[in-house]
Amino acid sequence: MIKSFEDVLTLAKNRGPRTISVSVAQDKEVLLAIKAAYNMGIANAILVGDKNQILKISEEINMDINKFEIIDIKDPIEASRKAVELVSTEKAHIVMKGLVDTSIILKAVLDEEIGLRTGNILSHVAVFNVDTYDKLLLVTDAAMNIAPDLFHKKQIIENAVFLAHSIDIENPKVAVVCAKEKVNPKMPATVDAGYLVEMNKNDEITGCIVGGPFALDNAISKEAALHKGISHPVAGDADIILAPNIESGNVLYKALAFLARAKNAGIIVGAKAPIVLTSRADSDEAKLNSIALGVLMASKK
Repeated sequence: MIKSFEDVLTLAKNRGPRTISVSVAQDKEVLLAIKAAYNMGIANAILVGDKNQILKISEEINMDINKFEIIDIKDPIEASRKAVELVSTEKAHIVMKGLVDTSIILKAVLDEEIGLRTGNILSHVAVFNVDTYDKLLLVTDAAMNIAPDLFHKKQIIENAVFLAHSIDIENPKVAVVCAKEKVNPKMPATVDAGYLVEMNKNDEITGCIVGGPFALDNAISKEAALHKGISHPVAGDADIILAPNIESGNVLYKALAFLARAKNAGIIVGAKAPIVLTSRADSDEAKLNSIALGVLMASKK
């Protein structure tokens, strides 16, 4: 069973390598992650961006740049379009954000001519390795969808389940997290939770077990669930946390990353190919973990 990022990296090594196209690659942490992924046999890379800056950083980090193709495009918009085009033409398998605004890379991903649209919603899935939890915990959506409705929550679950399957979580347990454990008509998130559970029971959402509404404590703590008298199979044992909106998802993400100091990774799911989209503040370790997730997703397709 996959319980840590060490397990994820080992699995990615066994199923890789895959090729990553990096948009605006002149970023130290990104290149450190690419270097590590290459040395581990997880991924190759095509570096799109300012060649002079890429070469300068590669010297600083003692990276053998001759191992990688560089496409010299200084404009970040054009570099992002090229990085995405490399994936849409199957010259690469994964897109990775470098030193560029998220809006620019996503505009290229959604471009009707060279983009990676599927018709499904794009959503962000964060993966955490928390010392106080006995397995990896997936959190969605903390970065993309502001206030998803019931239909979009269904797709967000399906995207997260695809990622879970990619890291060998065969039947992930999805906890629909709200402020209360019972459906309350005055609290729309709890109403959505009730519908999502029914959709899972009716095989409209498959490949997982959906439970809710749960408060966060009884989603991840068996003791808390028992104290509340909740006996659902997801209670206290969630693999995936579905947040009701971007604010709550983002607060949980930042709390785990900065207060709990949990190791983490992040990826965009729902396109034709994985999109490694991490924060500029993320460490090269987090970016490497995210690359490993992308490789495992690409090998699943």
